Amino acid sequence: MVKSDQTAEIFENTMPNKKKQSKSSSKIHPRNKHTGRYDFKALIEALPALADHVRPNLHGDDSIDFANPESVKALNKALLKLQYDIQDWDVPEGYLCPPIPGRADYIHHMADWLCSHNYGKIPTGEKITCLDIGVGASCIYPIIGQKEYGWQFIASDIDGKSIASSQRIVDQNPSLKGKVTFQHQPEPKDIIYGILTKEERIDLAVCNPPFHASAKDAQKGSLRKVNNLNKEKVKEATLNFGGQSNELWCEGGERKFVRELVRQSSKFPKSCFWYSSLVSKQSNLKSIYEALNKAKATIVHTIPMGQGNKSSRIVTWTFLSKEQQKKWKDMRWNGRKK
Repeated sequence: MVKSDQTAEIFENTMPNKKKQSKSSSKIHPRNKHTGRYDFKALIEALPALADHVRPNLHGDDSIDFANPESVKALNKALLKLQYDIQDWDVPEGYLCPPIPGRADYIHHMADWLCSHNYGKIPTGEKITCLDIGVGASCIYPIIGQKEYGWQFIASDIDGKSIASSQRIVDQNPSLKGKVTFQHQPEPKDIIYGILTKEERIDLAVCNPPFHASAKDAQKGSLRKVNNLNKEKVKEATLNFGGQSNELWCEGGERKFVRELVRQSSKFPKSCFWYSSLVSKQSNLKSIYEALNKAKATIVHTIPMGQGNKSSRIVTWTFLSKEQQKKWKDMRWNGRKK
């Protein structure tokens, strides 16, 4: 298990043998609305139907059965309604029901990273456009990014039903209308091709890549997850707990997917300021760094994240020179003229 106090790794292609390192905490982000224990009293007031899923845990505290997809969905509905003013939210049966605190951490950490490259100020509002690669059926990153920072989103996915579900969420919540544009990716092997153009400009790309390398591995992962949550061991676990096949696995798993994302992003070096992706397995970092070095990314930065016993990280990179970065943030983020 990765230690909670991890080291952020930075390297620049101008100095490939000199890694700059700085300490960074992997605890939940301080601006995350989901710090501390869930306030089930307030959540039930927001969504009375949640009460049917709440019961005391082994310590006598109110909780839900996190191995039950319907209970997790009810909790998500309550969290989104109470803390993000999302009145109507749902995902189709069998689709990924995301852990909202972790998704929020990704957005907050990337906001901080933009801040560190914008004279100490988080760029907010409609001037910031974010690409969500693989939006899924939940529309979770656009919801959090728009509600917390006012960002606009382009949301892509290879699954038409996921696009339709996320579009319905936007349509049913007036505060999201006009803030998210959806693009179906018809070619499963493409990630950025067909979504971005070389003339287009987006400020940030986020991605939660498929973790597993096969359906069998995904099934094992779901089984392990359920057994970790239950006192009694089970021999089977439905993928309803974890999502659809395209959400859970792809050939080569997370490592191959992110390496391909890096390769394709290098073909659009001026289209996006900061590309980024979650990387769940620390052992995949070396291979991903090698791909980024080969692609000639000018800056690569790894941001550690962690909640409870789970550790993860975000890898973010840019192909822009320092001069191009300054011009970008001055003109797009701060409205300065040439």
